This record gives sequence, structure tokens and C-alpha cells, in this order.
Amino acid sequence: MYTLNFDLQDFLNHYWQKQPLVIKAAFKDFNDPISADELAGLACEEEIASRIILTKPDNWEIIQGPIEDYAPFGEDNWQLLVQAVNHWYPDAQPLVEAFRFIPDWRFDDLMVSFATPGGGVGPHIDNYDVFLLQGEGKRRWKVGPQGTYSPRGGDTHTALIDDFEPIIDVVLEAGDMLYIPPGFPHRGETLETALSYSIGFRAPSQQELISGIADHLIDTNSGNKRFTSNQEPNSPGLLPTAQQTQMLALLSELLTQPEHYQQVLGQLLSQNRFELDICDPDGQHTNDELIEALQDGATIQRIGGLKVIRLEDDNQLRLFINGEIYRFDSIELSILDTLANQFSFDNDTALALCKQTTVADYFIWLLDQGYAYLA
Repeated sequence: MYTLNFDLQDFLNHYWQKQPLVIKAAFKDFNDPISADELAGLACEEEIASRIILTKPDNWEIIQGPIEDYAPFGEDNWQLLVQAVNHWYPDAQPLVEAFRFIPDWRFDDLMVSFATPGGGVGPHIDNYDVFLLQGEGKRRWKVGPQGTYSPRGGDTHTALIDDFEPIIDVVLEAGDMLYIPPGFPHRGETLETALSYSIGFRAPSQQELISGIADHLIDTNSGNKRFTSNQEPNSPGLLPTAQQTQMLALLSELLTQPEHYQQVLGQLLSQNRFELDICDPDGQHTNDELIEALQDGATIQRIGGLKVIRLEDDNQLRLFINGEIYRFDSIELSILDTLANQFSFDNDTALALCKQTTVADYFIWLLDQGYAYLA
């Protein structure tokens, strides 16, 4: 069990998405949920996103995974990064649970790094919130103020920037944590061989939202209302300001209709950037088989990284799951909340919920999709 050791409400009020913060002993007596060898094993897998970053005198080189041989990298000046470890390594899930004071729809992934002395990432700026948690070893972090920074070498396709004057310069040890909101430049350097954990949270961009709306309108063959006008300009080559505004009002009208924006938000925000470890279902499950398994002591466990989201004031009874929609004919909102909030259901809880056929059917669907398994 991992329990955060600071005032969460004070953090949300004064620091979340506002300013960086060093939290010493954020976890007391912190124990790494994964070893360096286990992390290296994940980096061997084709479906798991991983990379090596080599620190060079004036630059950093990236080698994309899978990584099977570390001998060429030597004893220092490199680090291994593995994305979405929570998808593939169940023992990492309790660490993720500690950060659920931030809503699930924002959660991106748990990235884990193994770094040798001198290994690190150059000065860069992220467009998401990140908690940098230190495991074994020591790393030094510097954070600069928000501002306008030049991309390193003029390359606008990288997050790397020219260096900055730090407002934070700190050495993190096991259990220490650094929170960095979007837009603050930072860089890390490993002082002694270390394991580190990056817990990232993202929000959608305007581009992603507009793209989602457009895809939805095309898929549902909706949004076909056309612009009309009662007055035209005297100049044939002119598009008047009034008509520009009226055309944009057509978009605004769509964005006020829940039947359009709710489905877009639910599907968009329940999807993952990284591949999930979908279970291979052993045939179709039946209600009798599920009840028998639960009576024998089984628990229902969602796979790591699966997002299950409910929209407040939704105009339908449904959950959004990994970009899919599961609809209920009838269900109490309190039970819908339970299904969205819980990662696992012990046998007693699941049996009680399965007294409602709609919930039993939902659990069977999760199992058949490979989104859950019986543990």
C-alpha cells in the first residue's frame, strides 16, 4: 500500500496546475514496486514503448526499444525509460492508486526509468502535469520559471530547449517527489544509480477536441445544418464580419448540444495513448459461470490502465470504457459510480452487485472483451 504523506487539499488549492513543488518524504519508507531487472524485462517486449537516452557532451541521443542488450551503453551516462508500466506490471497498480485524488480521465501513464550516474534528460518543457517520484538512488532536478524558451538547435519538433536559470535545484532521494505543472522547464541528472517514477496527467487540446467533434459528426452523419443569410454584401469578393460570426455560431450551437459533446468527451477521454495488456478471454462467459467463480472466492479485476468514465448529467445511462460505450437499460447512479470508481471487486461485493442482472451482464462483457479477469 502506498499512501501520500502531504495535505492533498492544500496541494490542489495552491499548487496543482499553478506552480512546481518539492515534497520531501512524499511517501514514507518508500519501496520500489519494480526492480531494475524486471523493468529491463519489460523493455524487451515489442508491444511496450521503451527507449534509451544517452547523455553526450553536447546533446542527447535516443535509441527506441525494444532493448535486449545493455552492454554497449557502459556503466554511466544513460537511462532506460519504459512507458505505461502500470498496463503490464500489476504490482505497480497500488502506486497509481495513490494518485487518484486527480480524476482518472486526466491520468496518462506511469513511466519508470532506470538511470546510471550522469544519465538524464536535457532541459525540456512538457505540456502535461507530472509527479517525479524518486525510488532507490539519487537524482538532481532543476526547474525553471515559465517563459519563452528557444527550442534546442532550432528544432521545433523536440521538447528540448536551451538551458534556463533554475528556481528549484534539489536532490531527490527515495520517497521524495517533485511536482511540475505544464510549461515549466526542467531537467534531471542522476547522481547515483536510480529508479524513478513519472506519474503523468494530460488534458485534451483544442485540436484534439475539434478533431473528436468532427469524427463524431461524420460517424453519425449529423451536423448537417447549413449556413443561411438574409442579406448579402455589395462587394462580390467580400465575406462580411457578420457572416463570419454567424458561421461560427453554427459550431457553437453544436457544442451546446449534449447529444454531441458528451459522447465525444466520453470516448476521447476514456482512451489510452499506450497499448493495453488485453486479456485473452477463454471463451464466452455465462452468468452461471461468473456466479460460481465468485462463490468460490474469485475477484473481478480490471486490467491495468483501463479507464472507465461516467459523465455527470449524462443524458444516457452509460459508461465510457477505452473509447467504447456500454449502455444500461436501467441502473442506479450510485451503482454506476461504483462500477466507474473501483478497479477491483471482491467476491462479496461482486455477488451483491450481480443480483442486478444488468450489472452481471456488464461484468461478463468486461471479461469477454478482455478488459477484466477473474483473480
